[in-house]
Amino acid sequence: MVTTIILGFLFGAALQYAKLNKFNTISGMATLNNLAVAKAIAVAIGVGVILVNIEIGLGFASYHTKPLILGGIAVGGIIFGIGMAILGYCPGTLAISLGQGSTDAFWGIAGGLLGGLVYTLVLPSIQGFLGPNLGVISLHTLTGSNPVLFYVLVVILGATFIGISFLAHKLDTPKKDMKWLIAGISLAILNTVIFSKFVSDRQIGASTTFPFVADWLAGATENSYFQAIQKSGRWEVLFLLGALLSGLVISLINKQFKIQLIHDNWKNFKNNSRISRVGWSFTGGFIMLFGARMAGGCTSGHVISGGMQLAISSLVFAIFVFAGLLITGRIFYGKDNFNKRD
Repeated sequence: MVTTIILGFLFGAALQYAKLNKFNTISGMATLNNLAVAKAIAVAIGVGVILVNIEIGLGFASYHTKPLILGGIAVGGIIFGIGMAILGYCPGTLAISLGQGSTDAFWGIAGGLLGGLVYTLVLPSIQGFLGPNLGVISLHTLTGSNPVLFYVLVVILGATFIGISFLAHKLDTPKKDMKWLIAGISLAILNTVIFSKFVSDRQIGASTTFPFVADWLAGATENSYFQAIQKSGRWEVLFLLGALLSGLVISLINKQFKIQLIHDNWKNFKNNSRISRVGWSFTGGFIMLFGARMAGGCTSGHVISGGMQLAISSLVFAIFVFAGLLITGRIFYGKDNFNKRD
């Protein structure tokens, strides 16, 4: 239990270092005004691809690849991206930002809990829509029988993702800020540690927390879905508790703790209404978590962790997430606020 909380604390510290948990950063990604999130994700995947696959090859860890359930991955990815753009947070960053005093994150969590509960309740009726289930498809399942080819491709693809991060950096501003690089590498190392059979024998994740907690609070536990997510849910609750403590402790030490509902981007792109921000935070949280559960994961547990395993399901999910994120960013925040990087 303590180990998981510490891991969550380190996760929160890495994201805070580059402000990747902040509303302004994530909404900036949705409007293409700040590419820090995309850069950090790309470098985390690139470094992680090499580290995790070597770790697994040495027998110190195992794969935790999500199956390619096409309908859930595609539609869930778009829905997740829509909610992420409106809310301005990911499931994992909500806890960190709440710890820092961002009260809009609280309303996002509340909406996410409701989204998780509703998903549990409607799952039996939408189960068929989520398919077809094409099974686990990854670089390892496709080329694992040829170790030389597999590891050559691991290095090439890892280097490609790292290259993409630096290419994005050339397009971004300010160019002198390299904190995203340190944060991305830190996430890759942390996930490699968590993958280890001697630590957690799983991957980073956050979104399962929401249906797990919501179902428990509502007493909706007598169903197969709750039974299936119990183990992951318990781990992720402790992990996010560590992330929340990280946000609180580090912001207090740095004297940056601040109770805040409306952030600069919301004020500049939308309005200064508290009611508006609360309502949209709740709505965004609901949408994002419903999409995450349809797809079986979120930014940390699917895009980054699955990307590090070169899982086709996670790479497809990432494409649909960014499509939903950017389309919504342009519409919701206005085309005049889109891609205004100097």
